[in-house]
This record gives sequence, C-alpha cells and structure tokens, in this order.
Amino acid sequence: MEVLKRLFEQHFHTQPEHVRALQGQLGGSGRVIVRLTGGETSAIGVLGPVREENQAFLEFSKHFRRRGLPVPEIYAEDLGHGAYIEEDLGDVTLFDYLNAHRNGEELAPEAMDAYRKAVAELPRFQVEAGGDLNYKACYPRASFDRQSINWDLNYFKYYFLRLAGIPFNEQALEDDFSRLTRFLLTAPHDYFLYRDFQSRNIMLRNGKPYFLDYQGGRKGALQYDIASLLFDGKADLPPAARELLLNDYLDALANYIPLDRAAFLHHYYAYVYVRILQALGAYGFRGFYERKPHFLQSVPYALKNLEWLAANVKLPIALPSLLDALAGMSKSEKLKGLGDTTHGLTVRVFSFSFHRDAPKDESGNGGGFIFDARSLPNPGREERFKKLTGKDEPVKEYLNAQGQVHSFFENAAALVDSAVTNYRERGFSNLMVSFGCTGGQHRSVFLAEELAKHLRGQAGVQVALKHVELEKMGR
Repeated sequence: MEVLKRLFEQHFHTQPEHVRALQGQLGGSGRVIVRLTGGETSAIGVLGPVREENQAFLEFSKHFRRRGLPVPEIYAEDLGHGAYIEEDLGDVTLFDYLNAHRNGEELAPEAMDAYRKAVAELPRFQVEAGGDLNYKACYPRASFDRQSINWDLNYFKYYFLRLAGIPFNEQALEDDFSRLTRFLLTAPHDYFLYRDFQSRNIMLRNGKPYFLDYQGGRKGALQYDIASLLFDGKADLPPAARELLLNDYLDALANYIPLDRAAFLHHYYAYVYVRILQALGAYGFRGFYERKPHFLQSVPYALKNLEWLAANVKLPIALPSLLDALAGMSKSEKLKGLGDTTHGLTVRVFSFSFHRDAPKDESGNGGGFIFDARSLPNPGREERFKKLTGKDEPVKEYLNAQGQVHSFFENAAALVDSAVTNYRERGFSNLMVSFGCTGGQHRSVFLAEELAKHLRGQAGVQVALKHVELEKMGR
C-alpha cells in the first residue's frame, strides 16, 4: 500500500491516517481497492495488475471529465506500480439504493427516479463522448467485433454450460453462435460501448449518478449497455419497469442521433441474450471453476430473465440449438438448487490462541478447518498495537496493508467456499472454521471477522462468530 500512500501525500500534501479495504475486496482477485483518509480528505486507491487496463481507465476518465460527464477525478497515478488514486464517490451504489427502495416487485418512485437519471446519462457516454474517444486505448479489443463476441459466447459455453452439466450439440451450437454473431454485427456499431453498465458500477451522491468501471469499454452497438442495465441479474427489475426505462433511454438517445426505434428494437433482444450469456459465463468461471459460490447466487436471476425472454420475445433469427440449451438450463435441478435456501448451513467461525487448545466442534459434525496465521506479520510485536485487537481500526489497517494477509485470506476463503458449496449440496447443517495465532488477539481475530463478513452475503448460510481469547479478556 506504500505507493498509494505516497500518491495520496503528493496530491493532498498530508499523510493518510487510515487505509481501509473496501467491502468485498479482501480475498478477491484482480484489483485491490482501498479508501485512504487524512483529516477531512479522502480518496479511493486502486492497485491493478494489468497495465493496459489501468491505462484504459485513466485515459477514458480524463476524456469523460473533459466532456463534463460524472466520473471520478483522477488525482494521481503511478502506472509503473499499477497504482492510482481517484475521487471518493461514497458508498451508495444504484444497486444498494434500489434494494432500499423496493418491496418485492414494487419499486418506490425514488428508485425509478434514480434509474431514470442513470439512463439519461448513457447516450452522453455512447454518442457525445464516444465520438472522439481514443479507441486505441481500449483493452483487450478496440471494438465489440466478431472476436469479442466469440470470446463471450465461448466463455458461456465452456465455463457455464459445460461445468453446469447442460447437454448440447457442439457443432449445432457453434452454428447458432455464428448466426447470432453475424446478426449482432448488422446493427450500427460505431458508438462507445461501456461494457459493464450495471447497477453496482453506478454510484449515487446527493441524488446524482456517477459512473465507474468502464475500463473494458470499446466501440460497439448502442443496444448492449441498456440491455446490461435493464437485465442486470440480482437487480431483478420487473418487466414493466424495464419497459418504461427502455422508452426513457430511447427518448434520451433521440436527442443525440436520428433514431429509428423499430430498427433499434430489431437488434435489441439479441443483445439482451448475448449480455446474459456473457454474465453466465462469468458466474460459471467464478463459481464453478474458481469455487466461489457466492457468484452462483446470481444464476437464478439470469434464468428468470431467460425464461421471460423465451415467453415474450421472438428473435428475428433462428437459434434452435442455443434455445434448447437455455431451456435445458431452466429444467436443471442443479441450477434450480442454487437459489434454494431451505437447507440452511451454519458456519461457526472462531479465533483462538495456539497457547491453548483449539476450539472443539460441539455440533456433532466433526472436521472443518483450522488455519494457522502465525506466519503472517504480527501486530502484537509493536507497542502501539499491544492493547488493541483485530477488531480495532489501526490493527485492521495494518493487516490490510500486508500483501501476505490478502493471499492467506484468499486461499483460506477459497477452501471454505468450496466446502460450503459441497456441504449445502449434501444437506449438511454445520461447518466449523477456526483461525489461530500466537495470542488469539490480532491476526486470528481479524481473519475470523473477514471470513464472517465474506460468508454473511451467501444465500442459505448462517454465521456464528466467536473470539475465544477476547471473551476471556472480557472484550
């Protein structure tokens, strides 16, 4: 984290007093994202492993800012170390706001208003700013062309269909993919395609939307991004809301280009399909292949959208093999079970000291995991931390800044995630996970807290957390 702290100090002329990993980042792959604060000042720090992706984000951000679009200001960068700091846009995403302003299928007017504001900005990215964007900066492709579409479709085929055990005829499916690709490319595709225009990448600050995560942007068709937002899996927008927002988008788009609505809609649902397939490929890769089951929680929402499409949309091209495979997904007991929360699993997470006995499993299940955190940097050796615990901010910031801690947690969480998936499939009700360190006060407590936070977001999983030594200390 030292490079981010240096960039913060260079820009703000003050040292950051606190560095905190943002929720969900610890143990995740790819970029590390933290919030740095000093006094009344805060910024978001990013460490990205792919130089070209970092370059794309930075160049696009500066271009969009020049165009007056609501994106974060870039404060400082060090591409040699894969680091940059940017404006802090707060913690409320459009997804969070939606969930706080809905009652099942019914969306509150505030939620619809927030979506309408986001939709109104989309043509500004696609047309206004996309007209003179430097597409040479795009990564990994300059356009959503045949190669890009093939990557997405094969991602779906091999990481979702294959790993989910859905039968398909390889050649017939490839023939459908070829027909679908040719049809998609007949839509005008000289606009900026944001690529990940979805509710989690839109921040709300003082009621105004701000936009993130467009580093995968490239030249492409207008239909893709509005399809990404309106068929965003876990957002689970009701069909009536999707229809209203699509019309709002087309009204906004007509202010920038001569718009033939019928021509737009001729290609629209094909782009809806390809976006859902791309998302399923990502869920399969992260969930089935990397064994991170929380990604699979989005699958039932994608299936719900596909079932709605099958019942309400007739594509202008024939895709018999693909549609058969999608119908097979809807009938799959394995995939249906991903959304089943009736068989609950309780994961008991402990921290303890290796100077004493490890906690005993009292559930009767036996087994589980014991992770030895004594190989990690020890805050207890520093006087400033001795009276603190792994729940206190200074200790958390110290451990968050250690690359070894991130790697350790990522590996431990992957093992636990795999066991959680297996235990739930087999109907088990208990799993025990313990983290031990020298005194049971700093490292083990921190890791147990992080695992509990990681698991609490998973459907059908209850978490019981116990800090053995802290309880003895009355803390």
